[in-house]
Amino acid sequence: MSWIRIRELVRKEFIQLLRDKRNRLILFVAPFIQMFVFGYVVNYDIRNIRIALLDYSQTYESRKLADAFTGSNIFHITKRVSDERRMDEALLKGKVDMAIKIAPDFAAVIRKGQTATIQILADGSMSNMASMRIAYTATVLDRFNRETLRELYPQHMSYGKIDARIRTWYNPNLDSQYFFVPGIVAFLVMLISLLLTSIAIIREKEAGTMEQLIVTPLKAYEFIIGKTIPYIIIALAQMSAIIVVAIFWFEIPLIGSIFLLFFATCLFLMSTLGIGLFISTISATQQQAMMTTFFFIMPFLMLSGFIFPIVNMPLFVQWLTYLNPLRYFLVIIRGIFLKGVTLEVLWPQYLALFILGLFVFTGAIARFKKRLD
Repeated sequence: MSWIRIRELVRKEFIQLLRDKRNRLILFVAPFIQMFVFGYVVNYDIRNIRIALLDYSQTYESRKLADAFTGSNIFHITKRVSDERRMDEALLKGKVDMAIKIAPDFAAVIRKGQTATIQILADGSMSNMASMRIAYTATVLDRFNRETLRELYPQHMSYGKIDARIRTWYNPNLDSQYFFVPGIVAFLVMLISLLLTSIAIIREKEAGTMEQLIVTPLKAYEFIIGKTIPYIIIALAQMSAIIVVAIFWFEIPLIGSIFLLFFATCLFLMSTLGIGLFISTISATQQQAMMTTFFFIMPFLMLSGFIFPIVNMPLFVQWLTYLNPLRYFLVIIRGIFLKGVTLEVLWPQYLALFILGLFVFTGAIARFKKRLD
């Protein structure tokens, strides 16, 4: 193996990448734009629930119930409607997230010491958000019930109770960014490395330089090494920059070892670069390579646990996730960022990344050798 030939191929690859202004934008600007966009947009925190209120009662009790919702700083009564048709219309057009209907006898039933009912309609088009809004609603109603009971029965009632003292580890404030931003770091590394390597060989073919490279003394494995080294360097540099943004801009704590994080990144790149090279060998044009790349990206994202918990997936799909390198990298990056765990805990994920990367990269090299013949 000649390192001089590999070095010159790496130098050629960097020159070819950086002389194109579009490539410079993709390499140096796009990751930061995606980081900021995803970091702020991908968020499950409930901060603003819009409510349409239909109050047929118009009494002290009904106004007190409305105040119980608005006093939480999460619920906001943005519409007060006069009939059910307008309430349904507000939900249908997406102007509100929930609707509350208070019956005319609401106050009278409560004053008799009986159970009063109200109707709550939630927009279930986004089921996960609807379930969280309903859970917040149940909390507000529970507090309203306790306060109303104290007003109706002011005598002191002593009874045993459970004092739950809850601590949330690794994310005390339950911020969604603590969960999503480390995952976005992993996703961006995968996205850039897959896209760039998938067009690496195709670009040589379309430029007409592939035949020149074949007739040179450059061996097949030297060609593969020379093609992948630039993208490894670029991916690690982007990883460093994105981590800095995650720590200092989004204030995500990095508790664990930075060395273990970059070691995991190198193992992860074995898989992504191998898949990118495989796509590059089976594609005829750059457009075809990019379409094939997105065919891989979406399943990787959906089956990684980044958005949807793997335990909630069907059993057959859960088995498929074991073939997804992003699944293991997400466990590693979140464990190192938030928990500070070491190789003693994460070694199964490291081993899985190594096996997958070795298999994929070897397969890509074997496929490339066949195309050289």
